[in-house]
Amino acid sequence: MTCRQVFAIAALLALTACTTAPVISPATRADLAPTGVLRAGINYGNGVLATRDTATGAPVGIAVNLALELGRRLGVPVELVVYEQAGNMVEGIKAGAWDVAFLAIDPLRANVMDFTAPYGEIEGAYLVPGGSRIRDIADVDRDGVRVAVVAKSNYDLFLTRNLRHAELVRIPTTHGSADVFAAGKVDVLAGVRQRVDEASRNVPGSRLLEGRFMVIRQAIAAPKGHGAGLQYLREFVEDIKASGLVAREFQKAGVLDAAVAPPASVR
Repeated sequence: MTCRQVFAIAALLALTACTTAPVISPATRADLAPTGVLRAGINYGNGVLATRDTATGAPVGIAVNLALELGRRLGVPVELVVYEQAGNMVEGIKAGAWDVAFLAIDPLRANVMDFTAPYGEIEGAYLVPGGSRIRDIADVDRDGVRVAVVAKSNYDLFLTRNLRHAELVRIPTTHGSADVFAAGKVDVLAGVRQRVDEASRNVPGSRLLEGRFMVIRQAIAAPKGHGAGLQYLREFVEDIKASGLVAREFQKAGVLDAAVAPPASVR
């Protein structure tokens, strides 16, 4: 299930430019906006980067603003193709529903799409009930431990590869996984640190385990075979990091437990 919202070029031009936009080659524009509109996939499943405006219901947030800036530089309108979870976004590529997508890097996803280097890094964290015998991250991967995750999320894919003993309990939505934890049906809630921290407020006595079980690397993806477009996206990501745009977006959104990703060489 997706919803779409088109932003006119005039709105895009109102955004503050980070740099003077370079000349866009026909091949780049054909890769990134083949219909004349940049269709940008946005993941509501990671509420740190995108969410609904409480008053209008429109998509807002860091990923939305970066998509608008990308469209401004390309000189095309932006159509936001919104998904409730990243797994649905991955399915959307099979239908050709988007031209670029804002989601976390994962080797399984890389089978069907190409990624830029990350523009931001957020942490995967564990939450346990107050009386839990689990004291640290190493204690989680033990027989009999049940860990709630959002199905097909970046951390689900990561934990599927890395946990050997604990059982993953896959829930369709972020709120659903938090509800399962609050109901005492699992031993651990895994997720993006900011969302796990929010869930802790609804479970008195619960505690976040110290440290992180993974780094979630947020990037921009394009369908495979779009070489010119991917190269432009890679350069775009390096520029928005170096210019301070990503840092400003994190600060404006009040996202404290996140970091601008380090520079990467642009091939």
